[in-house]
Formats: sequence, structure tokens, C-alpha cells
Amino acid sequence: MSRQFPEGFVYGGATAAYQVEGETRTHGKGKVPWDDFLAAQGRFSPDPASDFYNSYPVDLELCQRFGVNGIRVSIAWTRIFPAGTGALNQEGVDFYHALFAECERRGVVPYVTLDHFDTPEAFYENGGEGFLTRSTIDAFVDYATFCFGEFTEVKHWFTFNEIPATAEGSFIVGNWPHGEKYRLDKAFQLMHNMMVAHARAVVAFHDGGYEGEIGIVQNLEPKYPLDPNSAADAEAARMADVINNRWVLDATFRGHYAPDTLEAATRLAHIAGGELDIRDEDIEALTAALPYCDCLGVNTYKCQFLRAAEGENDIHHNGTGDKGSSRWFLKGVGESCVREGVPTTDWDWIIYPEGLYDLLMRIKNDYPNYKKIYVTENGMGYKDDFEDGFIDDAPRIDYLRQHLTWIHRAIEGGVNVAGYFVWSLQDQFSWTNGYNKRYGLFYVDFETQKRYPKASAYWFKNLAETGKLES
Repeated sequence: MSRQFPEGFVYGGATAAYQVEGETRTHGKGKVPWDDFLAAQGRFSPDPASDFYNSYPVDLELCQRFGVNGIRVSIAWTRIFPAGTGALNQEGVDFYHALFAECERRGVVPYVTLDHFDTPEAFYENGGEGFLTRSTIDAFVDYATFCFGEFTEVKHWFTFNEIPATAEGSFIVGNWPHGEKYRLDKAFQLMHNMMVAHARAVVAFHDGGYEGEIGIVQNLEPKYPLDPNSAADAEAARMADVINNRWVLDATFRGHYAPDTLEAATRLAHIAGGELDIRDEDIEALTAALPYCDCLGVNTYKCQFLRAAEGENDIHHNGTGDKGSSRWFLKGVGESCVREGVPTTDWDWIIYPEGLYDLLMRIKNDYPNYKKIYVTENGMGYKDDFEDGFIDDAPRIDYLRQHLTWIHRAIEGGVNVAGYFVWSLQDQFSWTNGYNKRYGLFYVDFETQKRYPKASAYWFKNLAETGKLES
């Protein structure tokens, strides 16, 4: 069966500054929390990653050859303002101008994120707690406004990447820099403050009269009761949904939190021993941005099945690919389980492509004022085998095909999906997972930095050139 995607659909590849650029402490770039955190662990280094700082012309030439007509990149905030505010690093500004010029030369449209997990370290010094400290909101709006005015060649902007993931890594799983475990109060407060920063930046973009579109990228994850007939499991799934989805979706498309959303968040904050600080001026900022959020980026890799259970918090993050080692039990919510017959990756991520359809339809139905959706990340972490210069990543092709099939069904169901970005364009540095979790269409030999197209790259090239998904 053949499925035709709409005219103008974007066939993209995704990257992020810290995961691809390398040169993390050179060329005038300031520190981010990951620098010292990774150095102290001694397991992985983000240098040279994919050496995108020097090799971006190679990657963009590959985009042109393989039909990738859009690329997600992020601006490293500390490459522009090394201390987050104050002195400007002109070399960093010049680098991004050169990158965007090469995008134009190769016919690859840049979709640019302002903060992709690399908020400046300076905001954690002298008692600062990143976006938990409200002055960081002001600094972000100033940084965003500078970028809007400086990089006028960019027509597609996203404020943040994956606010729920930031909250999870920082205050639930606690495996990120400056992290704490099981602090749901701080997790919700962080998401709220970042959504206020997003809203204020969106209004600044509109008020500045800049050309183009602006939105936000969120990692949204469908939640299901393990037993569809269990009211208790359904409640566990609802609570997990508030953490991962409803909190940020309400802020984006309602301009406030629905009463049941706020009640659930407040209850979980109390269980963690804290309170939420939601101010009138915050809600005014969220409401003011409602007409001007042009698009939503959806990053989606997995879903979660929840079982109601009592007990104490117990979460273990599988960052090694040791299949079956994950644990997720959150007090006040329940336990994450795998439904029988549903496959998982080596990192215990549940593969359930129809969940993406459910998610897209849910946004359309629950938040009908949304305007446009891009699937800004979707892909499969896999231990690729490199044999004689060829990488046969058939499981990845199957994963992409299944998810694109459900995206097409959502489009048929009336959802305005404007593009799809594979995570990732090339193999990259994968945060706490290091380098053995490969996602790219292009294999990177991290010692030589040579690129090799995988079988999935040729498959994606055919999709991009024809607009047809063959099943």
C-alpha cells in the first residue's frame, strides 16, 4: 500500500548543539552544567561529538543528496552569551550566520531551537537554580530577542526543547546536572517557569514584527492504563499524563491550567513536600501568548503503561542499553509496566507506534486552537553494526515506517501535521547514554569523523523524493 504525504511536507533531520557541535569549551563558548557533570563522571565526553562545528558543510551536503529538506539545529546560548547575559561572543554569532548561509546554499531549511538542554551554568551560581530562579526568565527573553533580531535569515523558531524531559532529568529521575530525585514540586515549578519564559519570548517575537513562525518543542508521551478495565490503573495513567503532557499543553493552548490539571500537580507537589508558586502575572503571560504560538513540535519515541500501586519512589534509568534494567515507580502515581506483546528497545523504551496517532488526535480534539504540528523528533536508538562500510539498520527502517504510517492516518483524520524530523540526522552524543546509542541516518566514525549513509538514509531519501510511504 502507498500513502501520499501532502505537498510541502517537510522531510527533516534533527540535531542539537551540545550533541553534535563539539568545541564545547573553545571559540569563546561559556560553560553549561553538562560540562563539569560529564567530566566528573568520567564516562563520556561531548567533544568532539559529531564535530558539527567544523563539519556542518559535510552534513548539509548529505542532506541535499539524500532529500532532507529541513534540519533542526539549536543555538548554544553560551556560544552567543558565554555568561548567559552581558558580553557577546561575536565568533559564536558568526558561526551561526555561516551555518544558516550554508543551509540556504544547500536548500535545507533551518528550524532553530533557542535552548536545547544547555541553559548557561552562570544561572546556577551564587545560589541560582536555573529556571527555578525567576531572573533566568528575563535573561532568556533578552537572549531570544537578540537572536530574533540578529538571525533574521531564520524563519522557523522554537523556544525550548522538551520541557518535561528537562523536569524529569532534573527533579524526578535526577540523572541530570544539579539534579534531585522525586521532587515533583520542583519539576512542576520548573516546567511552569519555562513555559512563562516561552510565552514571553513568543510575545516578544510578535511585538517585534519578525518574519516567520515560532513555537515550542515538547516530548509528549501517551499514557495508558496497564489494565484498560481498571479504574485505578486509569487514574495512574491520568496522573502520569499530567506530569508529561497536560501541564505543558494546558499552558501552551489554554493559557492556564485546567482545574483537574492544577489539582493533580498540587497533590503531587505536596507528596514531595513542596508548594507551587503560580502567580497572576504568570497566567497573564501565558494568556497573552495564546494567539501567537504558531506551531507545536512533538518529540515522540515511546509510551507508558501504568499500574496503580502503593509504595515508595523507586526509579532506575537504563542508560547503558542493558535491556530490562529500568524501574519506574513514582509515589502518588504508580508503576510503569510493559504490556504483554509490546516490544521494547535495548533501553527499555516501549515501541507502540499507534500511540503517536492517539497523541496527535488528542491534541486536535482537546486543544482545537492549535495551528500546526511538526513531529520534530522520532527515531530508534540502536546498536548499529558497521560491516564493510555498510550499515543494515532494518529495525530502524521498520520503526520509522510504522510511525509515519500512523502520522499519515492522523493527517487523514484531520490533524495538521506539516513535517517529520528523524532523530537524528547523524549519529550524535546522547547525553547520559554516551555514544553507543545511535540514532542517525548517517553513521559517524567518532575517531575519524567520517560519515557513512545507513540503509535507513537510502530509504528516507526515497520517501522524501516521492512523498510516498510504501508499506
